[in-house]
Amino acid sequence: MSWSDHSAVVTRLRAAGCVFAEDEADLLLAAAEGPDQLDAMVARRVSGLPLEHVVGWAEFAGLRVAVDSGVFVPRRRTEFLVREAASLAGPGAVVVDLCCGSGALGAALAAALGEVELHAADIAPAAVACARRNVAAARGHVHEGDLYEALPGRLRGRVDVLLANVPYVPTDEVALLPAEAREHEARVALDGGVDGLDVLRRVTADARAWLAPGGRLLFETSERQVPSAVEAVGAAGLVAKVVTDDELYATVVVGERA
Repeated sequence: MSWSDHSAVVTRLRAAGCVFAEDEADLLLAAAEGPDQLDAMVARRVSGLPLEHVVGWAEFAGLRVAVDSGVFVPRRRTEFLVREAASLAGPGAVVVDLCCGSGALGAALAAALGEVELHAADIAPAAVACARRNVAAARGHVHEGDLYEALPGRLRGRVDVLLANVPYVPTDEVALLPAEAREHEARVALDGGVDGLDVLRRVTADARAWLAPGGRLLFETSERQVPSAVEAVGAAGLVAKVVTDDELYATVVVGERA
């Protein structure tokens, strides 16, 4: 394959089943610094590695977010969660991004709101390292550990917006996910337990203690999980509201500390 041969790149990507081969070829050609690197990048993509892991970034809510190998790739539908959060808060808000992965949600919300106090947390060291780069512009702090255990105690009762992009795929359905996710993203970022809501229940159970009066917890879930998710929010003493975006096939549950 000759350097800058767009048609050759497209042909290889199409043969591997890449639906958006032309767009992906544009991104790979723009990212590669020479023919050897281009060939290696195309080979990695053809082997099934997510495009975002190949080029090292993902576009999310207008930002270029660094995404390292093995780190969960932020989905476009989750931009709806960020937009909803932005409509409920303002500059100066205390924001926590739990199960932060790359830190995309926190970074995007900070960019939308302006000056915020941003904290993010994840149990996976690779995600923490990646998130630290992505929230640096917002002067955010990233903590490593299991959910609230990772957060500094001084945040208790002060959080205005609690974003929790928890895994919500039922364990038995992880095997049905596209290979890109199943084989190249950390399972802890995908597997939500028997009914997909194990991690969510842990988040909701302790959310009230961390939220400020009037503070909100926001998380994404599937349409079929809404009744159980709303029940978990209510059981935690929060007032639940469900919002959807049909274009993005996104469902977000908001739990407010009244």
